[in-house]
Amino acid sequence: MNAEFRTEFVREPAALKQHPALVLNADYRPLSYYPLSLWPWQEAVKAAFLDRVDIVAVYDEVVRSPSTVIRIPSVVVLKDYVKPQKRVAFTRFNLFLRDEFRCQYCGAKGDLTFDHVVPRSAGGVTSWQNVVAACSSCNLKKGSKPLHKAGMSLRKPPRQPGAEEMRNVGRKFPPNYLHDSWMDFLYWDAELQA
Repeated sequence: MNAEFRTEFVREPAALKQHPALVLNADYRPLSYYPLSLWPWQEAVKAAFLDRVDIVAVYDEVVRSPSTVIRIPSVVVLKDYVKPQKRVAFTRFNLFLRDEFRCQYCGAKGDLTFDHVVPRSAGGVTSWQNVVAACSSCNLKKGSKPLHKAGMSLRKPPRQPGAEEMRNVGRKFPPNYLHDSWMDFLYWDAELQA
């Protein structure tokens, strides 16, 4: 390793943190869209060295060891297919994703919490079919009243989403940063314009 590279790396240890690798399943689809399936560059290099992935695209930057120089992977494909989960876990994040990060009463974005459509005090359960994303003001307005007594209505009825549906919803929310080398793989099954 030359001294100039080592000194540069030590001075700016965060420099290489900005090179995540997009991880694709063996069918060349991302493992997940939201959050986007990314590995730190170290994991991508390690997986390539262990022959667990094929490198499809690389960054201009390299990493060095005493005997090897490797360009940092920007897109890797798993050699073994990982079967996607069919069941979507009932989590706060997945609930917000299902509801597209919007209040299901007024449509507002941001400052979300969740609300039981049938209040727990009236026997409502915490499930996909009874919980929706709600902004603080709508949640406060509804309180523990049924919808009709609060004079409110839902934009769409709550239901348990399927895994493919969640992947498709996740595609609507790309991360703040998308490297050019990822674009062909993120929307590869989108209909082409004539």
